[in-house]
Amino acid sequence: MEYLKETQGIVAFSALAVVLYLLARRPSDPRLRSVTVLVAGWAIGYPFGRAAAGGRWFLGLDPMVCQLIQHSMLQIGVYGLICFFIFSALDDARARRQALLQLAPLVLCVSAMTWAVLAIPDDLRVAAARVPNSLGGGPTGVLAITVFYALGNGYLLYGFATMFVWARRYARGAEPRLRRGLLITSTGLALLVPADAIFVSSNVSRYFGEPLPRWLLTAAVWFLLPGVLLCVVGVIYPIAAMRLAATRLWLRHLRAYHRLAPLWMLLHQSFPEDALHRVPSRRDAFSLRGVHRRYYRRVIECRDGLVRISPYVAETPAELPLSERLRAGLETRRSGAVTMRRPIALAIPEDDGMDADVRELEKLAVALR
Repeated sequence: MEYLKETQGIVAFSALAVVLYLLARRPSDPRLRSVTVLVAGWAIGYPFGRAAAGGRWFLGLDPMVCQLIQHSMLQIGVYGLICFFIFSALDDARARRQALLQLAPLVLCVSAMTWAVLAIPDDLRVAAARVPNSLGGGPTGVLAITVFYALGNGYLLYGFATMFVWARRYARGAEPRLRRGLLITSTGLALLVPADAIFVSSNVSRYFGEPLPRWLLTAAVWFLLPGVLLCVVGVIYPIAAMRLAATRLWLRHLRAYHRLAPLWMLLHQSFPEDALHRVPSRRDAFSLRGVHRRYYRRVIECRDGLVRISPYVAETPAELPLSERLRAGLETRRSGAVTMRRPIALAIPEDDGMDADVRELEKLAVALR
């Protein structure tokens, strides 16, 4: 169980670092802002929850206040998840109105929970934060504890059940990456709904002196932790998959850029005037766009050079490998000879598309090494 809790914290803070980085790049995206609220709520509430469960003070706050912060952050995270679906399904104007409407139950719930925490007597605060089962005390203290936990878990139950329905509905028409993320998220929500239903039932039944069986509460915890992890992974998945695809493309272009170097150097020495001159920025060497820009420039310059040298290559024996014919044609041109041949196609790709074209250029470049 401790291993699962530690894993939850690592995943939550790692996800928070990722979404904050993405938010800095796209601060105006409402869906990304909603995801950031979700992940930040769960990550910030994690240390307060651990302190409250251990009956410890944290940052000068007693354990019950730590429980209030943890539950409030979890609810804010659920609100962020609600906003994510709203902004995914509706236009921005309607989504903003719906987001404001959804803010009302959150504010009311947190306000009532805050009142409940303030009403708990001092002698019950540590016990109420650690193990709120079978607590004694006066009726006001027990009622306040019941209200706090029932409202906290009740809002989560409402949010998770609603999001489960929306996730399944919107997954049907979503593009593949988003669909997989929504299905992962809905799986996590399917675990969280019964867990919170058990917690709410436990809160209410305990107040009336009929606590639920211990094994049922243990099962709820085993549903809760994997459910939270799956929700975080599912929400992050589409963004991470998009960045991974972009990184793969960047690596492919970087490799191709270096593989084309032997061919480009030979042609550039003969036709330096064909270079696509541009003053690079300081970040070009490391940025995604900088690598793509240099890659496309090199491919275009190689193709332009092959067109320019092709009349000389046409005069070489056709049975020779293309790399030898190219060297011979370049040597003929350097000697000052003039050819009357027309340009011919060199390194013809077998398939359509730029990728097939680049593969042929790479083959020629490798043969020139």
